[in-house]
Amino acid sequence: MLKVKILFVGPSEAGKSVLANFLSESTEGIGSYLPTHAVRILEYEMPNFGGNGKGAGCRFELWDCGGDQKFETCWPALMKDSHGVVIVFNQDSPTHLKEIEMWHSCFVQQQQLLDSQCLLISHHKPGSAMDPENLTLPPPLNKLQVVHSSLEEEPEDVRMEFVKYLKGITKLVNENRDREEMLLIT
Repeated sequence: MLKVKILFVGPSEAGKSVLANFLSESTEGIGSYLPTHAVRILEYEMPNFGGNGKGAGCRFELWDCGGDQKFETCWPALMKDSHGVVIVFNQDSPTHLKEIEMWHSCFVQQQQLLDSQCLLISHHKPGSAMDPENLTLPPPLNKLQVVHSSLEEEPEDVRMEFVKYLKGITKLVNENRDREEMLLIT
């Protein structure tokens, strides 16, 4: 079974834990807001996912990373062997829009990940209006895929976009594994 590690990062109170719980179908931590300390790992399996013919399914690890920068000393350990990064932010918060550049630099650029390995999720909290047209991101963030998330209005759209993202990541992981196997053979 293929194992894929995805980091959920971004500013505090952006909704990372809520999204990670929803996308992994976990009921853990539902209720009032509690900041994540350092990291929380959610594991789940998707049988018959990826269609690579090399074993049934895929095991996903969603690493829900705390948004407080006091955990910065832990970040290198969190990044080790990760395959993708989801940056979650609230576009209604001006500080979040500034902070996501730092998250992208630390977690995507420093790991030299491809644009396809990064997904931006503009998470809209209950009661806030979704306004995708009113989001302007600076380079290089403006080249990345942005998903607008409202778990009140269209939760399955978010899940569908996330599954598309996971398919791209698993394809990349399989291609890298195949390339490594070929290098061992030759």
